[in-house]
Amino acid sequence: MKSRSLAVFETLAVAEGKVHGVPPEEVHFHEVGALDAIVDIVGSCAALESLNIDEIASGPVAVGVGTISAAHGVLPNPPPAVVNLLAGVPTVGVDVDLELTTPTGAAIIKALATTVGPMPDMTIHSSGYGAGTKDLSDRANVTQVIVGTTTPATTSDSDSTETVVELATNVDDVTGEQLGHAITQLMDAGALDAWVTPIVMKKGRPAHTLSALAHPADAGRLAAVVMSSTGSLGVRTRQLDRVVADRITVTVSVDGHDIDVKVSDVRVKAEFDHVAAAAEALGLPIREVAARAEALAQDR
Repeated sequence: MKSRSLAVFETLAVAEGKVHGVPPEEVHFHEVGALDAIVDIVGSCAALESLNIDEIASGPVAVGVGTISAAHGVLPNPPPAVVNLLAGVPTVGVDVDLELTTPTGAAIIKALATTVGPMPDMTIHSSGYGAGTKDLSDRANVTQVIVGTTTPATTSDSDSTETVVELATNVDDVTGEQLGHAITQLMDAGALDAWVTPIVMKKGRPAHTLSALAHPADAGRLAAVVMSSTGSLGVRTRQLDRVVADRITVTVSVDGHDIDVKVSDVRVKAEFDHVAAAAEALGLPIREVAARAEALAQDR
């Protein structure tokens, strides 16, 4: 409980310090340091410990519109500290003139949630709801909590399963050069993989689906890359389980040229860019250089 509580307060201090232009240790929390905020943070962390929660996932964080009143006067909604805290976190804008996410709530999600997006595959054991004091005309002002056990895909003992988010958008007005550049941008921005699939859209139009795999924490940022690189107005997301073979990367030398090689129980694969550079420098076929590098890696 103590480590989680301190992690939330540290996250909050960094965000507030960024707003005021001071180091985190010099931050004066104002209302977020008041007793109710301390109770919110410590109480939430105590509840997690009491319920034996090992991992936390959150849906996209809702933010309202308009303005709010704070210690520094009238601020835009969401306020600057919340905007800083939610950097890289998927959000949902709601047309409600109300502070739907406070700095305290945003800090809890930022510091403790391992994924933000669709609900993970799980077996539900229990659920609960916490209601706010303000009544909204068109929706319930409640927070939902669901407790369960994850249900990962079946894997072998030597493999592991990780949660990833697939991003996808359909485009019918983007050239091949632009799609290739979009893939490069996504990979450079940290996508796990990116690819293009030919499709046929409405009215028989030939088109393409641009897709990418991302760690959940990177999904919002990479969705922005998809939209900026293609001009698409929307990106679909879905959460997947990915089975990943355990592997290591070793570096071998082929006639003085270092080549990284990935080694697993199912395959040994030399890094192509390294192989191509060495092959060009040595005047040897790419296939020969790759085979030599992979043989050296297997002998280790």
